[in-house]
Amino acid sequence: MQREQIGRHVEDRTGGELVRAFVPDPLPPVPPLRLDGRLQTALEAASIAIGRLDAIATLLPDASLFSYSCVRKEAVLSSRIEGMRSSLSELLMFERGATPGVP
Repeated sequence: MQREQIGRHVEDRTGGELVRAFVPDPLPPVPPLRLDGRLQTALEAASIAIGRLDAIATLLPDASLFSYSCVRKEAVLSSRIEGMRSSLSELLMFERGATPGVP
């Protein structure tokens, strides 16, 4: 199996020492990405949403609490895919050591 070349090796002298490095070819996309129309609108909406999230994060006393709740909520949602029934409150009670009620 023959592979195409994805970069080149170069040699240079730095501080009197010979160094070698691999320089990769430029990454795709080919043809170049064109940001216009719907793609530009989606990019702007995503940038605004990230800005809002960043602004809200500055108001939080501890950002790890926010990420903790997001991870726990995702765990509950993904457990439903596996056929398990559990609520976020039951998960939090379990982590706290309490015994959750069975619905």
